[in-house]
Amino acid sequence: MTDLEPALLSETREGVLLLTLNRPHARNAISPEMACRLSDAFTAFAEDSALRVCILTGAGDRAFCSGGDLALTLPLMTGARKPETRWDHRVLEDPEVMNRSALRNFQLNKPIIAAINGACLAGGMETVLATDIRIAASHATFGLPEAKRALIPFAGSLVRLPRQVPYCVAMEMLLVGDSLDADSARLAGLVNYVLPLEEVLARAWDIARKIAANGPVAVSEIKKTVLASSGRTLEEGYALEDQAKQRVMVTCDAREGPRAFMEKRRPVYEGM
Repeated sequence: MTDLEPALLSETREGVLLLTLNRPHARNAISPEMACRLSDAFTAFAEDSALRVCILTGAGDRAFCSGGDLALTLPLMTGARKPETRWDHRVLEDPEVMNRSALRNFQLNKPIIAAINGACLAGGMETVLATDIRIAASHATFGLPEAKRALIPFAGSLVRLPRQVPYCVAMEMLLVGDSLDADSARLAGLVNYVLPLEEVLARAWDIARKIAANGPVAVSEIKKTVLASSGRTLEEGYALEDQAKQRVMVTCDAREGPRAFMEKRRPVYEGM
């Protein structure tokens, strides 16, 4: 990568958006530019009906994302560095940029698949916790080392991590700050698959294509309801499920799916 290349690369294919964190020389650490570009990319993805699934990965083979850039982003946010670029100013002037870039307090009802190509730490780990399906390279590591630097994770991990893994596993990761290897992360339920590096992105594309071929309203309502029902009573969750059923069953796609199955052909979904 050169200084002229963007900190985030984007590619679309077959209804799938591929986003690549593109600062391999800095272990794909989150710079103000990357945060702004991620924020904009997730917003555009949410609004584009032609895009049904997102794959998020990192450039190179060393790191998915090592967290916030300690020379650029963290000093800017603590006031130790004055803003210098338009990206710096935007991060400081728009408090939602950092939230949206980590999918925190930002409703996104489309699936995101993480193709984790290396170290996944701090802010990188926090973003992964906002994804739905995760494929990790066998050499990947996962950690939240903020407490070691007298900081705390503030992009969702204090809330998300204890909901996704056993409490004691979450607290050890948060309080000690040591990393898990890929196999341990899978055993803890943090990732779906651990594969050789060269197979990670291919598996992500395979899963993304399968999801993109499904009914988009159904997929959206599944994710929306699962997230909304987290932490609620069964009765509240069932009510949300009933609402989702009502929205799905009146769609043309809900009639097309069973009809295509009976006619032994591929369904053609319109998202309505």
